[in-house]
Amino acid sequence: MSDEKFTRQRLLAVHTLTPNLFTLRTTRDPGFRFQAGQFARLGVTKADGSVAWRAYSMVSSPYDEFLEFFSVVVPGGEFTSELSRLQVGDELLIERQAFGYLTLDRFADGRDLWLLATGTGLAPFLSILQGFEAWERFERIFLVYSARHGKDLAYGDLIAGLESRDYLAEHAGKLTFIPLTSREAWPGALQGRITDLIASGELERAAGAELSPEHSRVMICGNPEMIDDTRKVLKARDMNLSLSRRPGAVAVETYW
Repeated sequence: MSDEKFTRQRLLAVHTLTPNLFTLRTTRDPGFRFQAGQFARLGVTKADGSVAWRAYSMVSSPYDEFLEFFSVVVPGGEFTSELSRLQVGDELLIERQAFGYLTLDRFADGRDLWLLATGTGLAPFLSILQGFEAWERFERIFLVYSARHGKDLAYGDLIAGLESRDYLAEHAGKLTFIPLTSREAWPGALQGRITDLIASGELERAAGAELSPEHSRVMICGNPEMIDDTRKVLKARDMNLSLSRRPGAVAVETYW
């Protein structure tokens, strides 16, 4: 890949959350532009001099002077094993162009915004929630975040502090955070898979709101199986994918 397509950025911070999860923060090229919810392609230089590339959603908002990413360590994975070895001051390559369609302009209308995430699929929703648009456009926001184990539920402090930020203070009370754990009971979390909790009605009971094609707009990000299964459950309720030629109630992101 030619130098024109990427910039060289420096690692500012690495935060290990669990043996399998970490966050990293990098410098941001002044010319790098993105919409909340989009992703970038990151490159790490391997020992043999070749570069491994992978897509990561920004956790940081478009207004931040840095870029932040949320990653899982894939055992034996070419990219994450290299990435997890990086230290503050090391170099990371970032493509100049941001990608992705998991952005609020996918929806023409809607009253309630539902953000359904598993694992590191939380990242684009944190970027969206750190901006203004979602809070101004929607009456209620439901952030549903599923992890296998309670210790894997990341960014709790950031989520808890959103409504106390000065610029979001007037929207306090709009956000309902619903954590889920699929493999164990955890204090304050629902137990089960997102699809099962939608099918049983338990998720809506916890939210105190109904998932409906008229009022609900749903964004989904996570592993491909979860995305496919959730889309099927929602389609059975007449909640279809929102396309440019046919506005709908559901938006997804796929990196694979």
